[in-house]
Amino acid sequence: MRLVRWDPFRDLMNMQRQASEVEGSYGMWAPVVDIFESGDELVLRAEVAGLDKDDVEISVENNTLTLRGERKREPEFEEKNAYRLERTFGIFTRSFMLPKTVDSTRIGASYKNGVLELRIPKAAQAMPRKIEIKAA
Repeated sequence: MRLVRWDPFRDLMNMQRQASEVEGSYGMWAPVVDIFESGDELVLRAEVAGLDKDDVEISVENNTLTLRGERKREPEFEEKNAYRLERTFGIFTRSFMLPKTVDSTRIGASYKNGVLELRIPKAAQAMPRKIEIKAA
């Protein structure tokens, strides 16, 4: 019998590869997201290529912004005829806690070239303001 050195990282990589092969066909996925501040608002951009704007649902509840949707596989071929399948399909959900300094009632959303963009304005009380000094 030959002794083989155990490599936990190799086993972990094999498990990850096997899981991605199963999930890669149809499972959970999450769009990548950038969130940044721009002037008087926060901007959230999510990559949701391959979805129509009607395939994405945006909701706000208890200061939590949630994106939900589903990317469906096109029925143009059968998996047994595929050489390589790397795109992920299935349902996604992403949730983000909003800071108390934003006005979640005025969130605007747009969709262009596979990128969903949300503009979240800051609340009026969070805006910097200049205070006038009065002469005594």
